[in-house]
Amino acid sequence: MNLMEWIHPSRTVEAHCDLPCGIYDPEQARIEAESCLKIDEKYADSKDETFRARAVVIKEERAELAKHHLDVLWSDWYKPEKHDAKFPQLKDVLKQAVTQGSKVKASMDKAEAQKWLDLIDQVDQIWQKAGGPQETRVARPAAAPTRA
Repeated sequence: MNLMEWIHPSRTVEAHCDLPCGIYDPEQARIEAESCLKIDEKYADSKDETFRARAVVIKEERAELAKHHLDVLWSDWYKPEKHDAKFPQLKDVLKQAVTQGSKVKASMDKAEAQKWLDLIDQVDQIWQKAGGPQETRVARPAAAPTRA
């Protein structure tokens, strides 16, 4: 290996936070997927070609972010030895959600975006049953009591 190969590796690996940190929540994907649905609606309602072109670009960015968040759940949170016995549908639902994200990214079809949200909701329901925020989020401090 020469010095340049050592300094600049040929392969880059990325994760949600490159640890993995253990912080996971399907809500991150859902928020971006909601943006895709709303952009599809605004696109359909507009006749302004400049606006529509911008909408496509922004929607593709949002879809890519949502897919990233689903990929993090798939590659970092999902563990076959932990989840398969209790949630046999999880692996398939995650795969479907990521695949649906590619469809949404490539089209301006509101029905495809809604189908994606439904799949993300299925992932979220399983995530909740698997421990959800208690296992994969940092607890928020209790609100201080208010004085009368």
